[in-house]
Amino acid sequence: MKKRLTLFFVSLFLCVGAALAQTKVSGTVFSQEDGQPIIGAAVKVVGTSTGMLTDVNGRFSVALPAGKDQLEITYLGYEGKTVKAKNGMRVFLKADAKMVDEVIVVAYGTAKKSSFTGSATAINSEKIASRPVTNVTKALDGQVSGVTVTSGSGQPGSGSSIVIRGFGSINASNNPLYVVDGIPYDGAISAINPQDIESMTVLKDASASALYGSRAANGVVIITTKKGKEGKAQVTLHNTVGWSWRALPKYDLVNQEEYAELTFESLRNSYMYTNGMSYDDATAAAMANMGSKLGSELYNPYKNYTWDTLIDPTTGKVKADAQSAWNENWMDPLYVNGAFRHEHNLSVNGGTDRTNYMISLGYVNEDGILKTTGFQRYSARANVDSQVTDWFKAGLNTNLSYTKSTFNQYDDTSTSNPWYTAQFSNPLYPLYEKDAQGNTILDSYGNPQLDYGENGRPVAADHNPLGGLVNDKSWTNRDNAGVRTYVTFGSDKENFGWAQGLKFTVSFGADYSGLTQTEMMNKFHGNQKNAGGLIQKYSTRDLSYTFNQQLTYNRKFGDHTIGALLGHEFYQYTYNYLYAGKTNIVDGINELRPASTIYDADSYSIEHDIEAYFGSLNYNFAEKYYFSAHLRRDGSSRFHKDHRWGTFWGVGANWRISAENFMKNVSWVDNLSLRASYGENGNEGLDSYYAWQNLYSLAYPNGNKIGGFVSTLENKDLSWEKNGMFDVALEGALLGNRIRFSVEYFNKKTTDMLLNYPMALSTGFTGYDANVGNMRNWGWEFMVSGTLLKTKNVVWNLTWMGTAQRNKVLKLTEQSNEIINGVKIIKEGYDINTFYMAKSAGVDPMTGSQLYYAYESMDDDGNVTGEYITTDYAKAATSKYFVGKRTPDLYGSISTDLTLFNCVDLSILTTYSLGGKIYDSLYYGTMKPMYYASDTWNKNVLRRWQKPGDITDIPRVDVGGSSTLTSNYLVNASYFAIKNITLGYTLPSSIATKAYLSSLRVYASFDNVALFTHLKGMDPQYNLTGGTNYAYSPNKTFSIGLDINF
Repeated sequence: MKKRLTLFFVSLFLCVGAALAQTKVSGTVFSQEDGQPIIGAAVKVVGTSTGMLTDVNGRFSVALPAGKDQLEITYLGYEGKTVKAKNGMRVFLKADAKMVDEVIVVAYGTAKKSSFTGSATAINSEKIASRPVTNVTKALDGQVSGVTVTSGSGQPGSGSSIVIRGFGSINASNNPLYVVDGIPYDGAISAINPQDIESMTVLKDASASALYGSRAANGVVIITTKKGKEGKAQVTLHNTVGWSWRALPKYDLVNQEEYAELTFESLRNSYMYTNGMSYDDATAAAMANMGSKLGSELYNPYKNYTWDTLIDPTTGKVKADAQSAWNENWMDPLYVNGAFRHEHNLSVNGGTDRTNYMISLGYVNEDGILKTTGFQRYSARANVDSQVTDWFKAGLNTNLSYTKSTFNQYDDTSTSNPWYTAQFSNPLYPLYEKDAQGNTILDSYGNPQLDYGENGRPVAADHNPLGGLVNDKSWTNRDNAGVRTYVTFGSDKENFGWAQGLKFTVSFGADYSGLTQTEMMNKFHGNQKNAGGLIQKYSTRDLSYTFNQQLTYNRKFGDHTIGALLGHEFYQYTYNYLYAGKTNIVDGINELRPASTIYDADSYSIEHDIEAYFGSLNYNFAEKYYFSAHLRRDGSSRFHKDHRWGTFWGVGANWRISAENFMKNVSWVDNLSLRASYGENGNEGLDSYYAWQNLYSLAYPNGNKIGGFVSTLENKDLSWEKNGMFDVALEGALLGNRIRFSVEYFNKKTTDMLLNYPMALSTGFTGYDANVGNMRNWGWEFMVSGTLLKTKNVVWNLTWMGTAQRNKVLKLTEQSNEIINGVKIIKEGYDINTFYMAKSAGVDPMTGSQLYYAYESMDDDGNVTGEYITTDYAKAATSKYFVGKRTPDLYGSISTDLTLFNCVDLSILTTYSLGGKIYDSLYYGTMKPMYYASDTWNKNVLRRWQKPGDITDIPRVDVGGSSTLTSNYLVNASYFAIKNITLGYTLPSSIATKAYLSSLRVYASFDNVALFTHLKGMDPQYNLTGGTNYAYSPNKTFSIGLDINF
């Protein structure tokens, strides 16, 4: 026992002595090219196994054993360096001319950007995390050329729509495929914590995405989550708090006096020009009927006058001594100015030379700028990779999240939609109930009572936008779970002989999303008052899994490098839907049971399977000439067994010109490459999972006896839409990588588009779905990025990217070469989003009537014969013109970042779009002839025609006029947006280490700062098809944050 104690204390003193003999040094690793910190650089003590990776600010802190003072610092794509260790050291690594570009995640693997033969753009974690977004799709805006991102809804937690290189379909999906950690993802994007993302790669051409086959026609977005890194455990805390406001300015609308005067004038004009009255008689009739159009006197804010005496008939103006008892803005009480947002994330990562790990926890709580709306997310992720032996590696990546969203149910012109009713209501009407003297009526608790129009308001009867928000309730709860696991057999080590580079990987991924949604419409007011209220419950469950097996071979023989892949994949997706609704609810109980009357019930399930065999071959010679070929054979359960299988492929080549001998003396060229590719992939994202089959509708066509009829005809020949794309690009880096550029041309042709093929009406059907359409998208993309200034203490970078893209519909059906839908037309030879409307010819200066162009005939090229001008809208409506398209001429982004003294950073991101048009239905709703005290007017109506001889583009206001929608309501869609400004300060490492920190950064970020458009209030980024809607306004958010690394 005594010997054991002696041995223990001797060992203990030896350990203490060894520890005391160690010296701890810290420093920062930078890129010599742009002065930016390098994340994940390997720092190793020479002659030992001691080492670590630099943190998110390029910093490291390592203990030096006695007698060791040399550090070896390496990073992929840079020349390694061995330096003498000293505290507070700053190490600059030079980019390796042979490895200029970063490693990016691509289909079923990774690739060096310089050797990749397809079109792909990667966005790193810093750019993703720089914006305070809860849905990562919004972080793509302005980051990738050729990609358009909508502003989407401002509903907290909502995402954006993404279109890559133009619309590829008319009736099938235009959404890209999302792949998370190598597995196609069917869950909610809002369930993914942006702070967990290491990178996002956008695959834009058919060759790059060919290995995803029938789901890759619209491009692919690959999301890779963070992994652990070799070295001691690093703890990262990310905390932000922020405040949000409405990002869009309000439309310029008329005030109370102007509205009353316009009402009078529109009535007088109607009596004159529709009824043929004299001016004096029309004036008298208009005054007498003011009250019948505006409602009871309780809604007259001018209490010293009645409706029929309010207007001075000699001037048409509100009498000078009229005093308004109220002037209530309906929208402001619905807003939360400075809606609070806070986010907190904790992660731990580290590892040994064999095993690494990353564990994270996250929470975000975001209040909406519209009262009662909000979003919460709890998330957890664990990612472990282990090299168990030299030939066996395994990994497990799991995530869990729970989200809760409270939202507003409506987004159209329903009076139940607060965005519609509150923004565009008649400004004369009060939000709160008034007595005969104009005083606000209070309830027994002293609170103002809401006015529901029950006292003679002629519009929006029994509705109040604030009451709807408070009394109607809608929320969703979503549980999400995901798992990714793999095992790999094989090794790249030389001692494996002929098997070196040969690996077999089996992976499995599954995603589950369970949603419950409750919607309650109150029994006292609104849409469901007469039904005694309505409660609805929805329950959905999404479950998908992918089982994948891959055999890969990568080997270098002298100047020859070969990479090969063979794989098999099985994917299954199931969806279950359950719904029930009941009326005559019990107030305050948000459950179905106490409600007495069944409103509706429904349930169904869907299963979708895909099986695939795929392979690829990559070859390069002397790091100069690269070639790749990809092939995938897909079978989809969406189609009949005789047409279930399809073949998709891609080939590409890359010539690294700068590696040629004749370029060796051109010292200012660091990298120059020319690449080209062609591929064909598919779009199986049809609206129906059973599109090829006969579908039946079950109903009660014979009294109370159930019956069925064929609603959709089968087409066994139905198959996926196909995309073929050619892509060629020149990419380079100059002047020590201070200037980087790319110029790219693409030409994408979609064939076999799904359309409704017409049939003779005598068959009893209008048509059936068939693959008959063709369409083309083509254009140019460019990116120029430069380091404008680089000194010891200042680094300034600027990036400009843009896309000029065109679209043309090549073929529809044999029976018809056009599809007309509202104000738009899809026609052979034209852009898919072409506007087709009555064309304004101005305003008649004598009568103030709207003038229209009309014609006798028009050919397919839009040339007209027998053109004339008319005041007859019926003729104009049958003589429509091609008056513009939504597709812009050029769109992109300009961004800049500035670093001062390696501790202060400033970044600015802006986006722009030039050309194209939008039909702003919100603007039209405030400019059309008055429909008896419904919508208000835009202030542009103040320049209307009022008397003979007036020259203007706004016709007279006229109650008796009809809705005359013309090209006047197309608005220039060009815009410039300041998307984000971020200012940060990083504590110098010499101070941080004294506080036992690896790094500390504080920052302020302003997102969606400003939007400049041709029409105040309009959102040209709302969608990509050329329309607007009464939807939740986008937010602007100011945030402050603190990032700490231990």
